[in-house]
Order: sequence, then C-alpha cells, then structure tokens
Amino acid sequence: MSSTAADVVRLLTVKGETLAVAESLTGGLVAAEVTAAPGASKAFRGSVIAYATELKHELLGVDATLLAQRGAVNPQVAAQMAVGVRKALGADWGLATTGVAGPETQDGQPVGTVFIAVSGPFGPGSGSAGGGKVEALRLNGDRAEIRMESVRSVLALLLKELASEHTGNERTQDTEQNGGF
Repeated sequence: MSSTAADVVRLLTVKGETLAVAESLTGGLVAAEVTAAPGASKAFRGSVIAYATELKHELLGVDATLLAQRGAVNPQVAAQMAVGVRKALGADWGLATTGVAGPETQDGQPVGTVFIAVSGPFGPGSGSAGGGKVEALRLNGDRAEIRMESVRSVLALLLKELASEHTGNERTQDTEQNGGF
C-alpha cells in the first residue's frame, strides 16, 4: 500500500466523504491500493472495472457516440467514467483510468497513452471545468509499469484535489499543538 492511498483514505475520512473508482487499463489495481489502507471501509464505496468498451456506456453512462467515434482511450471518456461511477455508486468522489498498457496500440493510441480523471464536489472558483479534472499521461515501461504508474498518478491527482479543497482548519490545529511552530 502506498502512503498516497493512506493519505487519501485519511483525508476522505476526516471530511466524511466517500470514493468510488472506475477502472479500465488498471483492472482493479486502484481499488486494491485504496482498500489496502487501514480504515478504507469508512471512505471507499466500491469500484467498477469496465474493461470492455461497451461496459463503459452500459454501466458508467459514457456517451455511446463518443465511444464509437473516439474509442475508449480519450480524455472525455475518462471524465465521463469518473462522473458515472460517482453517480452509480453514490460517492462524493469518482476516479477513473483508461488507456493503453500494451503491448499493442488501441483505438489508434500508442502504448503508454493514459487518461486519468477525478470528479468531485467541487465548489465555485475551484478552477475545475465541469466539476472534474482530467490529466493526460504519456508513460514509458512495460505493461505492469504503465499500469502501476497509472494507479500512482490517479491517486496523486485525487490527493491534490482533496488537499486543495481542504479548509485549512486541520493545519491551524497542527500549528497550535506544536507550540506555534
């Protein structure tokens, strides 16, 4: 288990918020990483592994026309997967991974092309377009390395969102407990 996953679970628990995950190329690795963290049951709702393209539409509500025209390895698909799993599983936050782990290209995209997304309860002024964020990754390595780096990256993206959304009250308390230093 990574310290990032533990930090994600801790922050979600402190905030009383929940997480759901939609995975394609990572095949359950994100969910496994999150549930390895102690206390994950307080924050983790569940996951959908939509490996087959049609399941992205059927289970997660990804636009069928988008999938037909652009394929599953697409930033809009990742964004819609994150929104879809959040709605489907009733979570405050949704994460998604879609991409090409190899060894062959997919949907005209080269190996190492990955899109990760987060959807959450973003407030006004958060700088997020449409209530979510998507990042494009160009990863090197073999299939296993690409998948693990995708897991690391999507958890880091969520941690960044959770930390930036955090009110700062916790940091103030830490300062007071440490004698103001």
